[in-house]
Amino acid sequence: MDSRFLPLFVVIPMAAAFLIPLFAKLWPRFADLIANAAGAALLGLSTYGALYLFTDSPTLLYRMGGWASTLGITLVYDHLTALVALAVNTVGLAALLFSVRYLDHYTGRWKFFSLFMLVLAGLNGVTITGDIFNMFVFIEIAAVASYALVAFGTDFDELEAGFKYMVIGEIGGTAILLAIALLYAKASTLNMAVVSQVMAGFGHTPLFWFIVATFLVGFAVKMAMVPFHAWLPDAHPSAPAPVSALLSGVFIKVLGVYAMCRIMFNVFGLSRANAPAFFNLLLGFGVLSIVAGGLLAYAQKDYKRLLAYSSISQIGYILIGLGIGNYWAIVGALFHVLAHALGKGLLFLTSGSIEYATGTRDLDKLSGLEEKMPVTVWSYLLGALSLAGVPPFAGFFSKLFIIIGAVTAKMYWLAILAALFSTVTLGYLARVVNKAFFSRPPTPDPRPPTPAREAPVTMVLAMLALLVLTVALGIGFKPVLDKLVGPAARVLLNGFGYARTVLGG
Repeated sequence: MDSRFLPLFVVIPMAAAFLIPLFAKLWPRFADLIANAAGAALLGLSTYGALYLFTDSPTLLYRMGGWASTLGITLVYDHLTALVALAVNTVGLAALLFSVRYLDHYTGRWKFFSLFMLVLAGLNGVTITGDIFNMFVFIEIAAVASYALVAFGTDFDELEAGFKYMVIGEIGGTAILLAIALLYAKASTLNMAVVSQVMAGFGHTPLFWFIVATFLVGFAVKMAMVPFHAWLPDAHPSAPAPVSALLSGVFIKVLGVYAMCRIMFNVFGLSRANAPAFFNLLLGFGVLSIVAGGLLAYAQKDYKRLLAYSSISQIGYILIGLGIGNYWAIVGALFHVLAHALGKGLLFLTSGSIEYATGTRDLDKLSGLEEKMPVTVWSYLLGALSLAGVPPFAGFFSKLFIIIGAVTAKMYWLAILAALFSTVTLGYLARVVNKAFFSRPPTPDPRPPTPAREAPVTMVLAMLALLVLTVALGIGFKPVLDKLVGPAARVLLNGFGYARTVLGG
C-alpha cells in the first residue's frame, strides 16, 4: 500500500460533501449514490490498509507537502489507526445504506448526506493525523456537522437537544484547545512524535499534569463518560437513527477514547507504572459510568434513550480496560471499541427501523412485532446478546479480555463488577424484547400487536451486514485478536516508541 493513499481518507468524504449539493440539484437521488459510493470507497480503503498491516508491513507515513515532521503535518497509519478506521467506515457505510429509505420521512436529503460526509471526514482525519492541532481541527469538523445532524428534524425537542449538545460539546472543544496551546508553549511544535520526544525529557511537573487534566476534561465530554454525559441522552433520541448509530457506534470512541489514548499513551508516555493516579482516575470514571449508565437505562421508556444510556455504560467498560493498563485489559478495551461499534450501531438501526414502521419509540406503545418485523427483531436480539457479553458473540470476548486483565492485575473486585453488570446490560436490553417484540401471555386486557411491516430492503441489508459482522467477529475472534486488536494494544503499550516509529531511529 502506497502511503500517498492516506490523504484519501479525508479527501474522499470532503469531495463527496462538496459534490452532493451540486449533483442533487440535477436529481435528488444523486445524493444517495454519491454518499454511498464514498462510504464504500472508504471502507475498501480501510480494509486494504488493515490487510496491508496484517502482513507485518511497516507503519505507513505520509508527510503533507513533503515537509519535515517538525514543520508540516504527518499522516500516520499504524495498527491502532487501522482498527479505528475500520470501525468508523464499517458503521458509516451501514448507516449510509440505511439512510436511503429512512430519509423518506425527511426533507433536505442532500443536506443530510453532505453533513454526514463531513462527520466521516472528521472522524477519519482524527484517526490518521499525526499532528495535535490538526486532530483538533478534524474533531471540530465532525462535531459541528454532528450538531446540525442531531437537530436535523427541526422539532422543538431536536433543536433543544442540538443546542445543548453544541454548548457542552464546545466546552469540551475549548478545553482541548487550551491544552494544545499550553503544550505548544512548552514544546514549540504540535507534531505528536516530536512532542513525544520533548515530553520524554520534560518530567511529570505540575504544568504537565495540568495539561493532562485539561485534555482529559475535553475528551471526557466527547466520549460522554459520567459525569460529563449530559448531552448524550438527549442527542441520541433526537438524532435520526443512522446518525445515532454513528454517534454511539464510533463518534464518541474516536473523538473521545481514541484521541485520549493516542495522546496519553503515545505522546505523554503514560503507563500504570509511571502514572498510577491517572489510571486509577480512569478506573473511577469507568466504574461510575458502568453503574450509572446501566441503572439509568433500566428506567427508560424511550427505545433510543435506553440505548443512549447503554452507550454510557459500555464506555465505562472501555475506560476500566484502559485504567487497568496491562496487555489483556487494553486488548479488551480495544476489542470492545470494535464490538460495541458494530453491536450498538446495529441496535440503533433497529430503533430506526421500528420508528420508521410504527411512528413511535415509546416501549409502552409497542407490542408483538416479532411476527411483523422478524429481521429487525432478530437483529436486535442477537446484537443485544453481543453487548451483554453472551458467547459466542463479539461482546463476550471483549469483556472476557477485560476481566482477564483485571484478574491478572489482582483487581478481583473489578472483574466481579464487570461480570455482574454484564447481566445488568442483558436485563435492560431484554426490556425492549419483552415490551416491544415477543407477545406476552394473555391478560384480562392484552395489548394488541402494533400495526407494522418489515423495513425496506436497504434498511434490512444494513442491519444484516452489521449482524453478520458481529457474529463473525465473535466466531473469528482469534485472527482479529492476533492481527488487529493485539498489535493495536501494543502500539499503546509501546508509549514513546510511537515517536521512534514516526521519526525513525
